[in-house]
Parts: sequence; C-alpha cells; structure tokens
Amino acid sequence: MFKFKQAIVVRNDLKMSTGKIAVQVAHASLSSAEECRKINIEWYNKWIDEGQKKVVLKVPNLQELLKLYDKAKMMKLPVAIIEDAGLTELEPGTVTALGIGPAPSEEIDKVTGNLPLL
Repeated sequence: MFKFKQAIVVRNDLKMSTGKIAVQVAHASLSSAEECRKINIEWYNKWIDEGQKKVVLKVPNLQELLKLYDKAKMMKLPVAIIEDAGLTELEPGTVTALGIGPAPSEEIDKVTGNLPLL
C-alpha cells in the first residue's frame, strides 16, 4: 500500500482542452515535488521509492482552489499554484491548477479527500 502521494487539483470552470489540462497537471506535479524536495527530502524520497503515486482531482472554481491551497499551507504541506503563461488558451496569469505533496496520504486526504476525480 502507498503511504505517500501527491494530489493535483484542476479548475473545472476554465474548460481547458485535454492537452492543456495535461500540461497544467504536469507543471503542478513537478513544481510541488520540487517544493517537497526543498522542504522535506524524506517525504520526497519515500514517494519516489513507492512509485510516485498521484491523483488528479477537480474543483469548480478559483475560490475553491485557493481554499485548498490555504489549508495545505496551514498544514505545512508542500504546495504549488500554477499560473498559465497565456501563450495559447488562457490569459497570462490565469491560475489553473494546484499541486499538493508529495506527503503522507492521510495528510493529503485531509485536504482533498472529498474532491471528485477529474
């Protein structure tokens, strides 16, 4: 059983194309993993050793995404907010996704456990 995971949360209201979502999820995964590597190398290494489990979830809007960000920050979890560069579908600076973790699965679940899968 996996003890560590990463959650990626995507805004559903932006109606991004599948390719755009894939890129935003990749940005969020890498950015929050790098944050974890800086602040808690032990969590990062355990997550790597376990196969880098990820779950991709959705929220209806920016306000809900920011609530999750605030909660994760209060819990001292590694987090990364992703803002689009604005080169294709979205305006520059549009917040698209949130990466949380890697961290212990039970801690991630306290923040994202009630969210639907993307």
